[in-house]
Amino acid sequence: MANLQQPSPMPFSKYKSFYDRIQLDMRDRTWPDQRLTKAPRWLSTDLRDGNQALIDPMTPERKRRMFDLLVKLGFKEIEVGFPAASQQDFDFIRQIIEEDAVPDDVRISVLTQAREDLIERTVESLRGAQKPTVHLYNATAPVFRKVVFGFEGDGFDQTRDIALRGTQAVMKHAESMLGDADFGYQYSPEIFVDTEPEFAADIVGSVLDMWQPAAGRETVVNLPATVERGTPNAYADQIEWFIRQMPYREDVAVSLHPHNDRGTGVAAAELGLMAGADRVEGCLFGNGERTGNLDLVTVAMNLYSQGIDPELDFSDIDEVIHTVEDCNQIGVHERHPYGGDLVFTSFSGSHQDAINKAFADREIKAHNAGVPVDRMEWDMPYLPVDPKDLGRSYEAVIRVNSQSGKGGVTYLIKSEHGLDMPRRMQVEFSKVVQGRTESGGEVNAKEIWRIFADEYLPSEEDETGWGRFELLSLRTESVHAEDEEAGRLSERIEAFLRVDGQERIYEGRGNGPVDALVTILNDHFDVDIRLQDYSEHAVGTGADTKAAAYVELAVGDRVLWGAGLHPNITKATLKAIISAVNRAAR
Repeated sequence: MANLQQPSPMPFSKYKSFYDRIQLDMRDRTWPDQRLTKAPRWLSTDLRDGNQALIDPMTPERKRRMFDLLVKLGFKEIEVGFPAASQQDFDFIRQIIEEDAVPDDVRISVLTQAREDLIERTVESLRGAQKPTVHLYNATAPVFRKVVFGFEGDGFDQTRDIALRGTQAVMKHAESMLGDADFGYQYSPEIFVDTEPEFAADIVGSVLDMWQPAAGRETVVNLPATVERGTPNAYADQIEWFIRQMPYREDVAVSLHPHNDRGTGVAAAELGLMAGADRVEGCLFGNGERTGNLDLVTVAMNLYSQGIDPELDFSDIDEVIHTVEDCNQIGVHERHPYGGDLVFTSFSGSHQDAINKAFADREIKAHNAGVPVDRMEWDMPYLPVDPKDLGRSYEAVIRVNSQSGKGGVTYLIKSEHGLDMPRRMQVEFSKVVQGRTESGGEVNAKEIWRIFADEYLPSEEDETGWGRFELLSLRTESVHAEDEEAGRLSERIEAFLRVDGQERIYEGRGNGPVDALVTILNDHFDVDIRLQDYSEHAVGTGADTKAAAYVELAVGDRVLWGAGLHPNITKATLKAIISAVNRAAR
């Protein structure tokens, strides 16, 4: 069949094929016959490589939140910074060591260039760590040797000398500063994929001869695709070839550090593991320079979808996303594998029908087998994994395709009333509108606002009430927490509530007014509330300005939104919580 595509005007001939740059005879490759059957060693570099790629690098507080999240998820190897390049990084590393925040089974690593002054400062940051690793790198690719560094000839000797002098300096300073720590060493020939394979093997072999790997002595050789150049199979060929040449193989972990410049970082990591590598390095949701580092969430969940324990816990994916977005100040795309808001949602009618029938069939099979439905083998159309395994509900799996309606509803609410609802709330409210207008006909802005107010904003003048709870007034006070570390403040509130028609003052404490109100509702009433998400913005200008607050609550097994409007942002937020709780009780 004829190809009707025409030559493009783009200057493609200026680019050289990767196969012309790096040539390997790997006709005896074995990696295509391998299978992934277990999780690799994982190293998170969110706090170093990921942090360096942020427009606004993490504050110490955000770095600590990210570190605590990584520990909670189960990472046993975490690259925590580039201490010689940043005083903030140095101070953060000292903080987590001195505060004993690093669990005994977690190894922290720090990165340094192969310069003795930087190495000394780097090792100094690790004093007192139980399992520290210094990660040393120097660029080995031809363009760096010849152009960036200006070495004469092939530059092999000068580049090798940099690596050996750096290794020697690491050993010297580690011996004098780190005492009896379980010290580890990692070496990276940076730009490995663009380095002549024979020279990469030569320089790594020379470094290992100096370090002398042995059983029980942590040694890692990292083979980075610093810029992704070739197809994933070419990277796998490089990894398998290198491993065949590498000395001390039994005592050295081979690590992969793919980037995503060609959009195939995950595939490169998977094929690299098939080629014999032991560990992968990357960031949660692929944050990193340019198009990003390897996405560790996707690699781990790909294993999970094949029945392999990833040895990382993503059972509350929304908590992971909220923390990562807050720490990185970068959103996770709605279509991001496994984590995006829309990845378990089908808009197509045929998709919805297939999923609906499969859910029904699954329940019948579970009943006939006498086993819980959640224990049945997962074999569902269009859903590679069970959303519940990631802490998601089934509510959004099958949804009426009303994108134009949702867009119009959202536009009218914002343009007529200034309310900028979060995206997931837009989806929820569009379903409310559809449910109220099943008979068809035009829905104008006034009717949409009436539906919104009736659903989320009960009239306080209506004596018949709306739901169980109504917030009548509020008093807040900052107090010193008695059971927390010295000097830490908590919030005490007195909430005057009308509950089931009865008015009473309730007192609660928490790390803020929101937490305190949630505590009151959980402690005094038969509700189970967990705050999932929150946003707020101003409505209007000048004296008429109000705050609009939106909260997403898990109330029992349901997840729904509430909204609040008030001149005071705190009261608007608390009203939004009451709104969501009342909606759950309908």
